[in-house]
Amino acid sequence: MSPRKVVIIGPESTGKSTLSEALAHELQTLWVPEYARAYLQERNNKYSEEDMLIMAQGQMQTEDAVAQNADKWLICDTDLNVIKVWAEHKYKRCASWILEEIAKRKYDLYLLTYIDINWEDDPQREHGAQDMRQYFYNIYRDIVQNSGLPWIDIRGSHEERIATALQAIQSLI
Repeated sequence: MSPRKVVIIGPESTGKSTLSEALAHELQTLWVPEYARAYLQERNNKYSEEDMLIMAQGQMQTEDAVAQNADKWLICDTDLNVIKVWAEHKYKRCASWILEEIAKRKYDLYLLTYIDINWEDDPQREHGAQDMRQYFYNIYRDIVQNSGLPWIDIRGSHEERIATALQAIQSLI
């Protein structure tokens, strides 16, 4: 039996990785880190449009490999929609292969992280201005609203975020 998949999605520096790890701990399951972070670190944060495909493939392969060892739940720190948004913003387009894979991959719940936590500077992050954070939040909100899947807005303190996320996950049972 395949695990139910929960995707944490949202703008940069909104606590996605922290929440992913915390939820995996609470649910005693596995989580899939964002492949692009490790990939970019290896490349000294330099990338091109062609790297979008490599990062998308790496994200999918990592997710599929981790899913084989997950029990009831799999927590995904991002999905291909993040690469789509990133590519469209930076390069004004997204490879059709990525769009096709977005349509094929199945998830059970989106947790949309809000911009109410402080920006943490990081060499891989590019859009720390509040107006850009709001801009990207709005894009991700549109994606989850149009996904046809259940989704919940995640806001507040670390503890409030975990509680809200766990309540949303429990509602799927």
